[in-house]
Amino acid sequence: MGSRREGRELGLQALYQLDVTAEEDPGRSLAVFWTHFDRSGEAQAFARELVDGVLANRERIDTLIDEAARHWRLPRLSRVDLSLLRLATFELMGRPDIPASVTINEAIEIARRFGSDDSAAFVNGVLDAIAGTLGVKAGEKHGPVE
Repeated sequence: MGSRREGRELGLQALYQLDVTAEEDPGRSLAVFWTHFDRSGEAQAFARELVDGVLANRERIDTLIDEAARHWRLPRLSRVDLSLLRLATFELMGRPDIPASVTINEAIEIARRFGSDDSAAFVNGVLDAIAGTLGVKAGEKHGPVE
């Protein structure tokens, strides 16, 4: 498994933990979380970047997800799917060096591993809509979205 995939999976687990525990101090909770995983430095650095980006931009990310997930309110989404959507949405927004198609395909594969039977198709549809809203095209690198 590549270090970015490993980082995405680690980031998903960190976001999931924050969501499930509803910790008032995410910094403390994350500090404990990071000490329990012996991952490559590159994977953990990528995971931290994604998690920090989600936390810093959560309101905008949740608005994008809410608009793209028609007929689904955020509280109704599985926590795994929601955490993965947040992670991938930040990646679409904040990592112009990663093509949108790579971000979406990675999220689909992670959804297959960690989500329900319907997660991969759901994640694909929502992220495709978000990519359209952000104006990023599959297969192309994109600039940062303000």
